[in-house]
Parts: sequence; structure tokens; C-alpha cells
Amino acid sequence: MSTICHHRHEVSLLPESARVIIRPFIPHETWRIRSIIGRALALSEERVASEFERINDDFQSRHLDAEGILLSHFNKVRGHLPEGAELSLKRRVLIGAMFSGEYALESAALFNPSIVPHPDQTGVPSGGLRFVMSLRATGEGHISSIEFRVGIISPGGSISIDPVSRYVTEPGIVPNPRYKKELFIHKLGEMGLENHHNTAAVLGPLGPYFTRSDLNRSIGAVRHKGAGAPLELCETLECIQWLADSNYELQFSESLAMSERIIFPVSPNESNGIEDARFVRFVEDDGAVKYYATYTAYNGHAILPQMIETEDFLHFRVLTLNGSAVQNKGMALFPRRIKGRYAMLSRQDDENLFLMYSDSPHFWADPQLILRPSDVWNSVKIGNCGSPIETEAGWLVITHGVGPMRRYCIGAALLDLGDPSKVIGRLKKPFLCPEGLEREGYVPNVVYSCGSLVHGRDLVVPFAVSDRATVIATVSLDELLAELKASGLNRR
Repeated sequence: MSTICHHRHEVSLLPESARVIIRPFIPHETWRIRSIIGRALALSEERVASEFERINDDFQSRHLDAEGILLSHFNKVRGHLPEGAELSLKRRVLIGAMFSGEYALESAALFNPSIVPHPDQTGVPSGGLRFVMSLRATGEGHISSIEFRVGIISPGGSISIDPVSRYVTEPGIVPNPRYKKELFIHKLGEMGLENHHNTAAVLGPLGPYFTRSDLNRSIGAVRHKGAGAPLELCETLECIQWLADSNYELQFSESLAMSERIIFPVSPNESNGIEDARFVRFVEDDGAVKYYATYTAYNGHAILPQMIETEDFLHFRVLTLNGSAVQNKGMALFPRRIKGRYAMLSRQDDENLFLMYSDSPHFWADPQLILRPSDVWNSVKIGNCGSPIETEAGWLVITHGVGPMRRYCIGAALLDLGDPSKVIGRLKKPFLCPEGLEREGYVPNVVYSCGSLVHGRDLVVPFAVSDRATVIATVSLDELLAELKASGLNRR
């Protein structure tokens, strides 16, 4: 391991199985849904009242609005009720509960963190910093979601995490999101549908920006006309619907604490997980600030890089990424434009680090290889541990390397500020490796991070240990930069 010293703070974020959300559990078979509803309808009002009270006693204290959630789940199956059925509130809640269950979203792991300055620094002492940490939470079935924590770095460098709420709440899905036609057509082109006559029939009548309602009306009109081969038409419309479902907006209530907000998979392409979000505070040339996060959507069979945008951690836009370079894992956006263009690190081949530029954060192509595995500790592959960090010496890139026995360690590289394709230096040895009990966990022998930040002259690195829990270390920025600059020019 490198001679660079690091300080591990007394901060440990462990998975907590008591933090649960209520998820719908609805059978695919219509006959089963109707069978369950039938048994609920056969109960007397007295029995319904008794069961309602039991559910209230058992679950109301575990959720901020259990009754409201159960009623929303009832609404998902109410179309299977007998025509004209009039149900009491308690019976509707009971039916909702029959199609629901608790999900312990971080029961297995709370790991792979990224860290950014909080958008609100009110009340923070001079020289201190309030931060937002994102975390990958994993529960039953290895389904991953995004959680958040808030903490403070004191002027003296100590780190504390705000108390974590017992409750966890999913956001509301914005019912009628807007889409940019240009982006929509470009993604359909990657799917082989850009010039299809059915695609033109759906999108042609729509303006440069359109809502989901606009899209649904156009799809309905094309389906009603039924032009062309029925199977071909059905497949095209399904692809358009899939793309619309994959681009959505979420809204949290301002009353929710940051630790109570959870981004759980919504679209089909992320049904098995939202993995390894890399958040970055991005500053535009005019000073406007937006937070971006790249993440890996996983549906149980394939992965798809996607992007999240937010300005306040209350309203989130989730978007598909476009372009031939949108492949594999580990895309990480630079925190500002470089010579007027967006820049991104990536790993198209699951082995090396690449750099690419774009005029839009949503389109990526033409990756350029900048770093290859260089030593035994990263001989299997390398990747980034989050977005590059701007320093006076260059772009500091925290990297991970995989070596023998799938051991993951954390190192660093330094890229030129004006031309990040130029490698100024890279550490010959990692500065963080799994040690002692940190080697034991869901995936042994792994340390991994999705983002760090600089505070004063310290590099603050939150990192996961063996895909189970999260800890925080700080490293002297001056010491790290000195070793990087001394490591040799343009070492690849």
C-alpha cells in the first residue's frame, strides 16, 4: 500500500433492517387478484373493522402514512372489483394490505457512497461544510436503491452525521412529465426505430417538448388507425412506452428529512436495482448549479447507464443517456465544462478508463483511452471512484483497481486541467485497501467509493467495505498531490 497516510473517522454507516417501506405485491394472474378480493369482500364489516385495527396497531407506527400507502395499493387493483361495489374505508385499506408487504431496503448493505456539498449551508460555522452523502441500499433479492445522509465537516476537520430517521418514504411520481423530442428521437434511433413509419406517426404531431399525456394521446390515435402490420405496430408502440417509462420525474415533500427520502426502482430497466450513483455538484459557465448523478440501471439481465438531475434533492429527473459510448458501468461527469464542453470518464470495455466530451450531458460518443491497468494491484481492471475533483495541480481522479482474488483497492491519478487526456501522474500503489474486519462482508476484500470531495487541504473519502457498510477517511491533499506529481509524467 502507498506510504500516504490516511485518517479513518469514527463514522460507520451500517445497514439497518428496521428501516422499511411498503411495496405493492400484486400477482400477475387476474384470477388470483380477483380471488383475493373475493375473500376480502366476503368478510363481515365487524371482521373488517377488527382486521383494520390490527393492521393499524402493527404498522401505523412504522410508517409516516401507512393508511395512505395502502389505499394507493388498493387503487392499483380496484379495477378488478365487481361493478358497482361500494366499499368502506376500512375494507379498502384491508384490501390494499392484502396486496402489500414491507421491504427492508437496506437489510443487506449500505454501501458505495458519494458525497457533495449540501445546497443549503445555512448555519454552518465558517470553515465548515454541510454535505449530502448518497448511498446504495440493498435489501431482499439484492434490489438496490438510493438513500441519503446529511453531515457536517467542522472547521477543524471532524466529521459527524445527522441523526437518521426511523422512517423511509418514497417520492411521488410526477404524473405528467415533459420530454424533449430531440432526445426522445435520438434514443429511439439507437433502438433502431428513428426512421420507422410508426415512430413518425406517433412523434410527428408532437411539438419540440411534449408531456406524457400528449404522447399517450398520439399513441392512442396511431393504435386506433392500426396502419401497417399489427405485430410490428405493437412492438414499436411498446418500445416508445418503455422509453417514456424510463424517463420520469420524482417529487419529495419538503417536510421529509434527507434520511427519509429513498429513490426506489421505478422503470422496467431498473427493476432489479439503481446501482452506484455518482453524484457531482456541477457549476455551469454562468454560475448556475445543478447536481447530476450517473448510475447503473439493472433489470436482472442487462445494465443501462442512466442519469439523475436535481437542484434541491426534492425534485429529481431520471433520464436515459444516449450515444454509442453509453455502455458498461462507472460513468462520472466532470464538475464543470472544459473549453465549453461537458466531459465524462467512462469504462466502455470493463477494463480501462476513457475520457469523452459532449455538447450535451445526455449524449456521449467517441471515448478516448487515457488509463490502463499498470500494476498487479489493478491488473484485472481499473475504474473511477466518482467524478474528478478540481485542484490547482490538475484534475484529481480517485480510482479503484481490481487485482488477484478480486481484491479492490483505491488509488489516484492526476490529469491536466486544460486537457484531461494528459495524465500528469498516478499512484504506483493504492492508498486504501481492505484491512482486518473490513475484509469480511457481502463481497469480501473490497473497498469502493462513488465520490469524494476536498475540504480545506484534506481529501474526504467515504468508502464502502466489502459491499456491506460505509466508513469515511481523510487524506492530506498536499501529500497526495505531491506523490502524484512525483510519480512521472504521462504514466499510463
